Amino acid sequence: MRLSPKSCVQPAPRAAPLQRRRRRLIPAMACDTAFRVVARRYLADLRNNHEATSRGDPAALHQMRIALAHLRTAILFFSPMVADATQARIRAELKWLNARLGVMRDIDVAMERLSAIKKRPPPAIPHYPAWTAKRTKIRLQLARALRSARYQRLVKRTSDWIEHGPWSIQKEKKAVRQRAAPIAVYGLGKLARWREKLLKRCRRLPKMDAEERHRLRLLNKKLCYSIESLGDLFAEKQFSMHQVALKYLRRAQKLLGQLNDDARGRSLAAALEPEGARAPLQFLSHRREKRLIRATTAAYRKLASLA
Repeated sequence: MRLSPKSCVQPAPRAAPLQRRRRRLIPAMACDTAFRVVARRYLADLRNNHEATSRGDPAALHQMRIALAHLRTAILFFSPMVADATQARIRAELKWLNARLGVMRDIDVAMERLSAIKKRPPPAIPHYPAWTAKRTKIRLQLARALRSARYQRLVKRTSDWIEHGPWSIQKEKKAVRQRAAPIAVYGLGKLARWREKLLKRCRRLPKMDAEERHRLRLLNKKLCYSIESLGDLFAEKQFSMHQVALKYLRRAQKLLGQLNDDARGRSLAAALEPEGARAPLQFLSHRREKRLIRATTAAYRKLASLA
């Protein structure tokens, strides 16, 4: 019997499915409209999975984290035209929420990995009670955060800002021009710049430490999520390369994610040591690390080979 996050919580309602096709993007659509279309999608997905996540459903937690990551990426992607005094506060609060969701996800993944390494039923895993106690504590903290007035204010303020924030009425010529620019023109240029930055940075991957790999993974994720958000445009010839690139970006993201999960698992184990829990040495496997880095490097070579 393998340990699974689902075995640690009471049954909960199924996660609400992500709904990505509420309104389609078209190449000539103005950037301000495109931003609202994309941001509304993911804020709605965040809301739809809120209640189930509060009850401890790991599937809803996963969907909520994806929606939040997409929303944060959209704000960054469209930052030239949505920059205003409110944006920094919105991003700070979204970062707060992401940290709360991430801690829960980290311990779920670490416990799953611990079970896979040990290949024993959960009760037979050494120090298992300390891990489950920690998970219970984190789950309760997350539930309180999601049911707090702070969370409710965050959702409302973000929604209001998307619809009619100060950015949407700035009268400077540059701001007006940026908001009115066609999404196909702006999006193509932005994706190209982010791709170039990613490929330049990934050349140092074999020499990176865990923190540097984490930053590379975040850049990879931003590019991947931005391409997904602009998926309606892929019928256009100039975007076709990005559709192919998604395969390699997702591959690299998965591999970098595994490296990051190992690092987070080590950190959690270190935090639990005063309570008597220890992680197995396999969390530190040099062979596994080298294999994942080689596979990630291969994915980036294929990405770089695209015309």
